[in-house]
Amino acid sequence: MAEAAAAVDQDPAPEAVEEETRDWAEMSPDLLSVVFEKVGALGVLCAAQAVCPAWRRVSLQPHLWRSVDMRNPWQPWDLMDSDEFDLERMARNAIDRADGNLVEISFEYFATDDLIKYVSERTNILKCLRLVSCYQVMDEALIEAAQKFPLLEELEISHCSFSTEVLEAIGRSCPQLKCLRLNCRGYLCAPKCDETAIIIAKHMPGLRRLQLFGNLLSNDGLHAILDGCPQLESLDIRQCFNVCLEGSLRKTCLDRIKNLKLPSDPTDDYEFCTELCSYGLDLSDGSDAYDYESDFSEMYDSYFDDSFEYYDFEDPYLLL
Repeated sequence: MAEAAAAVDQDPAPEAVEEETRDWAEMSPDLLSVVFEKVGALGVLCAAQAVCPAWRRVSLQPHLWRSVDMRNPWQPWDLMDSDEFDLERMARNAIDRADGNLVEISFEYFATDDLIKYVSERTNILKCLRLVSCYQVMDEALIEAAQKFPLLEELEISHCSFSTEVLEAIGRSCPQLKCLRLNCRGYLCAPKCDETAIIIAKHMPGLRRLQLFGNLLSNDGLHAILDGCPQLESLDIRQCFNVCLEGSLRKTCLDRIKNLKLPSDPTDDYEFCTELCSYGLDLSDGSDAYDYESDFSEMYDSYFDDSFEYYDFEDPYLLL
């Protein structure tokens, strides 16, 4: 009996458990499209498309590339510190995959005149353009491209170096513009400058959302914007310390603007550097205290040397 009871209490010999394997190629194209949209352009081009031929085929569908965000979620040198990635070539490939249906595109650091021209030649339905720290894009290229973006509704130019002529040209070429983000580093004790504000008021009457972080406009410039942009609903003038909201101007802003952020309001939700600069430094283009444009250009040139070998993103199976 004891032996029988012991036999009953004894655990049965474990059976061999077959290791579960998943065939990623079996994922439905619709579900995979959702995954790719979450991963983003860089994630697809750098990795996801190389999983298997089925994923590569799905990655070529034009609807996935209507919106292309080439802003680096890491530091810029994370992708640049490699001979495997040519960011400009990847961007061109993404634009080509949209097959003329590109409506939104964002660049950070690496955009050039040629790349902006490439965008303008391959879509005439662009509605959103974002440029962040794109020091290699010159006035002439952006002015020429703007003429081919008649449907543009949203524009961001943050920490770039453009003249006010660019804003004037964009205002004339893009009558449907509704959102403008024109951001730079904030200044301490800087002289007033309302040129940008006056151009916005004169040439962008349809604006509904405006962000001018760190701008040098004064009360006069703010008055001009309020008069020239009657549909304005959201206004962010944080770190615009030449503006003094008092009396009737303050009341007008509070009454008219649904979402108003004042010069001294918290900057916790602002995505760029909020450290204030002294006016003695030449930072009107929004760059850092050192010669960031020159420093970055040298770093960029050293990483993107012509002698490097890159993946050929034109070949559908070379990455597999």
